[in-house]
Amino acid sequence: MALDYQPTLRGSLVEARPLRRGDAADLYSVAADPLIWEQHSDKTRHEEAGFAEFFRDSLASGGALLVTDVESQRAIGSSRFFGYSAARSEVEIGWTVLARSHWGGAYNGELKRLMLRHAFEFVDSVAFFVSPENIRSQRAVRKVGAVLTEDPDTAGRLVYRITAAAFRAGESNMEASRERSRSGEAT
Repeated sequence: MALDYQPTLRGSLVEARPLRRGDAADLYSVAADPLIWEQHSDKTRHEEAGFAEFFRDSLASGGALLVTDVESQRAIGSSRFFGYSAARSEVEIGWTVLARSHWGGAYNGELKRLMLRHAFEFVDSVAFFVSPENIRSQRAVRKVGAVLTEDPDTAGRLVYRITAAAFRAGESNMEASRERSRSGEAT
């Protein structure tokens, strides 16, 4: 079964749907914040020209998603699937951008979990390529269970991976913890 690069995914906090040409202004209202890009390798994406290139690349990738806040229905960022390899049974999740108003874990965590659940319907492994300077992204991918591999990729980025089995085990552990909390047991 072929990977669906642009699904519509919905959680309690975020919805992700295929990025469209008409989303440029809404996404730029998020991306225009220079602090979002301070740890990224391309720090010009908050400028119109830098954003225009980022947006064109996102559309051309065929896997970009616009992320909206479920409550407000406003755009809060984007992310994408990329680099599907049938031979490795793997896809990359990356290029995630979120408004600073939605930083702190809950929104990005839910987005990543939605994307991972979707990916693991098609592949056995997901890779995240992260710039060594991007500490926020390194923390975020570790929070969803991705593990740093030994070797960086050819562009010098750190490579984190998570397998379907590890992800499902982590989700089972989280659900068990929630059940204990609801029943009043100590965790």
